[in-house]
Amino acid sequence: MTWDEIWSLLRQGTVETLQMTVWATAITAVLGALLGLALVVTDRRGLAPVPAVHHLLGLVVNVGRSIPFIILLVALLPFTRALVGTTIGTTAAIVPLAISAIPFYARLVETSLREVDPGVVDAARAMGASRVQIAWKVLLREARPGLLAGLTVTFVALIGYSAMAGAIGGGGLGDIAIRYGYQRFENTVMIAVVAVIVVLVQVVQLLGDRLVRRLSHR
Repeated sequence: MTWDEIWSLLRQGTVETLQMTVWATAITAVLGALLGLALVVTDRRGLAPVPAVHHLLGLVVNVGRSIPFIILLVALLPFTRALVGTTIGTTAAIVPLAISAIPFYARLVETSLREVDPGVVDAARAMGASRVQIAWKVLLREARPGLLAGLTVTFVALIGYSAMAGAIGGGGLGDIAIRYGYQRFENTVMIAVVAVIVVLVQVVQLLGDRLVRRLSHR
């Protein structure tokens, strides 16, 4: 292959990879944060202790985190087809990417929320804040640096997962690496794909770290 052809493939693959990971990260940021918040709130020392619900949510999160992504990818094919009408392409890949990342991020959210100073929560209670106000305006607000750091880690993980989605026609850089680098023995393409993925990870991590530092200094 010529370099013009390789660059064309890389541009297309990079756009598709970013589409998958950005959308999956956005979905994960919302649902993962809600799930992590629910884990903290329903704990026996939480704002609204419901041990049965807490244990059930914890079980769901643990099961979701324990399933290897490539297995989850295949197992969710019927659900993906029912939800988006297809099992191939970038749109279809967003479904398993988000589902795999939600429990992962939920645990990071839970950890960040538990690190919030209990004194801040007690002060909010003393001022008459409701449990909903404490959850949204105290816990989530105080934990923003940790939440963003966790989301950065999740985004980076999703870039790697998106490469695996190429194994079943998910598109993106992983699909290019498999179809051209592996099946056609184009080592140059394989090396170029790996280089682009490394650059993407470095850029995302750098931007995430800078945003975390800004939030931490406020």
